[in-house]
Amino acid sequence: MKQVKDKYFIPFIDSTTLQERIKILAQKVNKDYKGKNPLLIGVLNGSFMFLADLFKFIDIECEITFIRVSSYKNTESTGKVKQILGLQEEIQSRDIIIVEDIVDSGITMQEILGQLASKKPASIKIMTMLFKPKSLKVPLKLDYIGFEIGNKFVVGYGLDYDGFGRNLDAIYVLKE
Repeated sequence: MKQVKDKYFIPFIDSTTLQERIKILAQKVNKDYKGKNPLLIGVLNGSFMFLADLFKFIDIECEITFIRVSSYKNTESTGKVKQILGLQEEIQSRDIIIVEDIVDSGITMQEILGQLASKKPASIKIMTMLFKPKSLKVPLKLDYIGFEIGNKFVVGYGLDYDGFGRNLDAIYVLKE
């Protein structure tokens, strides 16, 4: 059990299981983008650990960048997306893979997709480490999913509780 601020969390997905799944996702990217040069766009802050590990297993030519958006406060999604740091790279006619730590309501991802699509990339695919299908509030096609999970609050491996817990090397779920 881990304490993060005033809450307790129990193990949910261990580090070994995470790494095994990330290797599989990277193999799919290697196959799907062979002969191409995709731009992987990590959504900060949560995706940094996932994207760093994923990037190590991708063996095709590719590039990486980050955007930063926020829609959470404490353990709840606010439903409002605030873009904090925008995309600097030119993405017109590029193959894009958005890399997210978790897709929950889908509202943040829908906003990101809209902003990126307006720049006319060749393609946009979405990869997420975790997906909460029962929490989805908007139609969204996810192309690469690490794990589908229930509607539970999780921390670790980049995911946070009010800014804390991102440094845990595994994923933990809120103890009820």
